[in-house]
Amino acid sequence: EVQLVESGGGLVQAGGSLRLSCATSGFTFDDYAIAWIRQAPGKEREVVSCIDSFDGSAYYGDSVKGRFAISRDNAKNTVYLQMNSLKPEDTADYYCARFLERGHSCYARKTYEYNYWGQGTQVTVSS
Repeated sequence: EVQLVESGGGLVQAGGSLRLSCATSGFTFDDYAIAWIRQAPGKEREVVSCIDSFDGSAYYGDSVKGRFAISRDNAKNTVYLQMNSLKPEDTADYYCARFLERGHSCYARKTYEYNYWGQGTQVTVSS
C-alpha cells in the first residue's frame, strides 16, 4: 500500500522557518518524483515545489522561489521542504504527493497528475 505521511507543520511568526517532512512507503521511492502541494482556505491547490527522482532536479512556484528548498533522502524514502522567510500568505494545508508516472520529470506538472497524496499538515504564519 502506497503511503505518504507529512509532519512538521505548525504555527510560526512571519519571517520564521519550518521544515516539513514526507515519509513514504509502499513503492520504489527512487523511481518517482514527489511534490509539495498546498491549499489555502478558499483557494485552489498549488504545486509549491517538486523534485525529480532520477537526478534530483528541483522546481519551485514563483511565490516561493528563493525562500523554500525541497530535498529528498533516498535512503530514508523521505522528502523535505525547508521553508524560510515565511509570510502570512504561506498559510495553508501542505500535502506531499507522488507523481503518477514512474521515472518522469515533475517539471510544470499539474496537481491532478499526482495520484497518491498524504493527509496533509497545517502551516499557519501569523503577522
